[in-house]
Amino acid sequence: MAIRLVLAGCGNMGYAMLSGWIGSGKLAAADVFVVEPNEDLRARAAALGCLVGAGAADIAADAAPELVVVAVKPQVIRDAVSAYTRFADGRTTFLSVAAGTPVATFREILGDRVPIARCMPNTPAAIGKGMMVVFSTPLVPAATQGFIADLLSASGEVATIDDESLMDAVTAVSGSGPAYVFHFIECLTAAAEKAGLPAGTAKLLAMQTVFGAASLAAESREEPAVLRRQVTSPNGTTAAALEVLMGGDRLKTLMTEAVEAARLRSIELGR
Repeated sequence: MAIRLVLAGCGNMGYAMLSGWIGSGKLAAADVFVVEPNEDLRARAAALGCLVGAGAADIAADAAPELVVVAVKPQVIRDAVSAYTRFADGRTTFLSVAAGTPVATFREILGDRVPIARCMPNTPAAIGKGMMVVFSTPLVPAATQGFIADLLSASGEVATIDDESLMDAVTAVSGSGPAYVFHFIECLTAAAEKAGLPAGTAKLLAMQTVFGAASLAAESREEPAVLRRQVTSPNGTTAAALEVLMGGDRLKTLMTEAVEAARLRSIELGR
């Protein structure tokens, strides 16, 4: 049986991607070999119909996968990838979803002939609403780039970048971004409670307002700034609130500082 894809690591992110690929029909379970040392996590992959093993040595000797997806924690990346040097002949592309691990690390382990791609997903990928950003080295064939984009689209939106150094900015915006939004929901909930609303109602109003506004922005042909102005009546309640948020570019400055702090930290972690 031919193996088209090897998934190294089937934790939360790996399993979310795997189930999305199979559930959407983008990949047949029989085409996937999952390597996962943890027995319980391995059993989840087996339940989807995939071939499974505890280590790379369990993969058939004649296997020649088009893609090896590395979905392990960054701190074990070197040991994990070293187990797949048998596929470092240039025919197999390695796709990493390990945060902060540069292409150079993979080249040190696998050599210069190996096609390598990096992907920065974010946690909403677990429900098919993620943002995946991909960087591919020139050795990745166009057909494989298309295969990667098609697979990742099962987990949400996909964008590509041509400069690997931009991955630090990607990490700061979409990788860490869900936490910023979650905190905004926390703050809006707290403000609603302080304004007198019951806790449950405050939480519902905050979450649904963020969800609805984001959905409208995604589906509308108008820019967010236009949508904002449409909600804002002169001298009205929204205008009063926006004067607090936008006065002196307060929120813009805060978000710019936050993203820059995350970007600089990403650079530090990648060294």
